[in-house]
Amino acid sequence: MRRIALATFFLLIAIGQASAQQLDLGGLTGQLEGSTIGSIIQLFGLLTILSLAPGILIMVTSFTRFIIVFSILRSGLGLPSTPANLILISLSLFMTFYVMTPTFDRAWNEGVQPLVNNQIEEGEAIQRIAEPFRDFMVANVRDRDFDLFADLARERDQADIQIESADFRILIPAFMISEIRRGFEMGFLIVLPFLVIDLIVATITMSMGMMMLPPVVVSLPFKILFFVLIDGWNLLVGSLVRSFA
Repeated sequence: MRRIALATFFLLIAIGQASAQQLDLGGLTGQLEGSTIGSIIQLFGLLTILSLAPGILIMVTSFTRFIIVFSILRSGLGLPSTPANLILISLSLFMTFYVMTPTFDRAWNEGVQPLVNNQIEEGEAIQRIAEPFRDFMVANVRDRDFDLFADLARERDQADIQIESADFRILIPAFMISEIRRGFEMGFLIVLPFLVIDLIVATITMSMGMMMLPPVVVSLPFKILFFVLIDGWNLLVGSLVRSFA
């Protein structure tokens, strides 16, 4: 019992001495140099960009148009889950890489590679990396959509904006709504033949008195057969790729 009491006493003394010591944060931060703090900020910025990479991919590339058209195609066929989302997203990603390859190569050769070789600073590298994506968006944005955001900027007392030198805060939303509009335009042309098949099948089933049979059940095989016979995937993918400037 005496041993337990002595052990407890010495333990309390050790805890008291430890709690009396304070961590000198000022001394710790004082030892950091400016370059070290800058490196930490750069690392934090890099991690932030990597976490936002999927959103950036959607905003400044051709991915938006691809995924919208494929989703409308699936709805037009009457197959809510076939092909699966993973297949459509994967196909859209690889088509995006195919279309954006010249842009990616230019950004790598003009911005990333010189930065890795310590030939340019980070600020200049960011400008060089962003310039190919700017040119791609300028080539594919509608003038009407860009004028909308340019007018909104002028209403907020911003300077007169030209499309060649527009800020990304104006160019990116204009490009995105242009892509969404073109995606819906192509989706309408895709769905129209399937709608005609649905109307024909519904008329035939109604005239035969099959009131309880859903027309979609009968029209689904015919829509799939029609899409396969015209080699729909080949035509669709080729049209999507050729639709970009």
